[in-house]
Amino acid sequence: MDRYPNIADHGLIGDLQTTALVTDQGVIDWFCCPRFDSPSIFASLLDADKGGHFQIAPERTGYVTKQLYLPDSAVLVTRFMTADGVGEVIDFMPPLTGRATDKHRLVRMLRVPRGTMRFGMDLQPRFDYGRAKHKTELSAHGAEITGSDGMQLSVTMVGGGDGARNGSALKRSAGGLRASWTLREGETAGVVIDSMGGQPKRTQPAELKRMLDQTTGFWRDWLNKSTYTGRWREMVSRSAMTLKLLTYNPTGAPVAAATAGLPEDPGGERNWDYRFTWVRDGSFSIYALLGLGYTEEAAKFGFWLRDRVNEQAGEKSGPLKIMYRVDGTSDLVEEELKHFEGWRGAKPVRIGNGAADQLQLDIYGEAMDAVYLADQSGFSIPHRGWLCVADMMDWLSEHWDQPDEGIWETRGGRKDFTYGRFQSWVALDRAIRIAEHHGRPAQVGRWIVERDRIYNQIMERAWNPRLKAFTQHYDSDVLDSSLLMMPLQGFVAPRDPMWLSTLKAMDEKLVSDSLVYRYNPSMTPDGLHGSEGTFSLCTFWYVDALARAGRLQDAELTFLKMHTYANHLGLYSEEIGVTGEQLGNFPQAFSHLALIGAAINLDYQLDHGAGNVEVLSAAR
Repeated sequence: MDRYPNIADHGLIGDLQTTALVTDQGVIDWFCCPRFDSPSIFASLLDADKGGHFQIAPERTGYVTKQLYLPDSAVLVTRFMTADGVGEVIDFMPPLTGRATDKHRLVRMLRVPRGTMRFGMDLQPRFDYGRAKHKTELSAHGAEITGSDGMQLSVTMVGGGDGARNGSALKRSAGGLRASWTLREGETAGVVIDSMGGQPKRTQPAELKRMLDQTTGFWRDWLNKSTYTGRWREMVSRSAMTLKLLTYNPTGAPVAAATAGLPEDPGGERNWDYRFTWVRDGSFSIYALLGLGYTEEAAKFGFWLRDRVNEQAGEKSGPLKIMYRVDGTSDLVEEELKHFEGWRGAKPVRIGNGAADQLQLDIYGEAMDAVYLADQSGFSIPHRGWLCVADMMDWLSEHWDQPDEGIWETRGGRKDFTYGRFQSWVALDRAIRIAEHHGRPAQVGRWIVERDRIYNQIMERAWNPRLKAFTQHYDSDVLDSSLLMMPLQGFVAPRDPMWLSTLKAMDEKLVSDSLVYRYNPSMTPDGLHGSEGTFSLCTFWYVDALARAGRLQDAELTFLKMHTYANHLGLYSEEIGVTGEQLGNFPQAFSHLALIGAAINLDYQLDHGAGNVEVLSAAR
């Protein structure tokens, strides 16, 4: 077996404060605790030897595996099929809906529905990205593992054969623990890991069943709150649960992805840490959540965003930083884990993110569009919050006309990116609408002047007459799929000849078998070496743009083709490579929220006919 599984060969579990990845071979190879952005306990995904892992699988060779989620839940089942029987490892984390805590529980339940199976366990924790030492003490019902970084794990053995009922099957191995169970048809056993330690206690299989029922009940109750009744319920539901898993419940802040260091280019240097909250991603998540009827979750992130606006902690980036940690702090110092070899040799392995202080003007448009949508949905801005919004718009009125680093966080220098300009127009336009609707105090006259200046500048300078298309930045021949948002947010009519010409140019230059590149694949305007795959987010934006342009058959076919690139569980990473493999951090929240928006908007267009070109929000 390959030392590194494919990125797509994983399922995601979580407790609303952190997550774990489980391969289709029964290996947990990524788990950070107590938060998404905490140091890892298992990270063999990034270093097979030094990262640490937690495997449970049949001891005999020659088995076949299948993986699925229990219906309407985030409970993952890995099924092993052998000549002797069928066994299951059921992985889940009981949801934590209260305050932030260091106490987290990882449950691995073993069950044999047919025949007999001998399971083997190999538990190899490596704290702090493999940099901290640890010691292990066995006890009557399991073990306690203590890391030099202060992390503690309590390992409880539950039921089963081979002496596991009293913990005697648990043995030390080099740096970790091993155990075996022989289970017959109908028998249940398992392992429970609790963070922050504690003496393992005798636990019966019935307790595992109780935790399982509570966890599945939570997810089914949550999913039943969805108002989506369209054509693609299964895909939309899985995407909604993935977004929920990637959201830090104590603050409502979503992370961009569960992982760090997975490459956009195999063996290349585009290996970033995505376990943080981007203002951009979070703002778009409001569209998806409100579009599905999840007003509570949308409001919670709205409060998080309001606090960031009130703080105005940005410096080089303006009043807002482009990203924060899930608790709202902004210490994201980037460093390299030089002792990690990286997924299949992709180095450097980075944690933290050095792009945090970049100037990306587009975040103001995405944030204000989210504020506007929330306001339309009944979440009005309080007085102090409005004053901060007005100050932010005054700043933008002064600073929109300058080069920035752009939506893709290029490291090749600032340019006059069209997307940043267009989103500055969105920001001022939405602020003007709110101020006029509610009669709020603001320099509306000035905002109108600057909004119109932006519009005219884009039409004059971002339009490339030779390509007959809007381009990535002024005086450029590079097409950029971020501009697919122009008709989605009302900057240009979806049937405007200039836009239809741009869409045609994108068809020819950016689209490969329905998949969409961020920018011309023959060009690398990001200051980095190597290439990258198509961007799943952009493909879903393309679906939406096609539908609004009246190309409904193209839109539906593209959407259905995109479903074939999902992994076996319906999950998407950031990018898709030339042979259909998933690339980049996994799973990617942006990909899933864009899927939701595309599904809702395509449903609307199909139901109301190709002639309806009403400008809708990205999730309505």
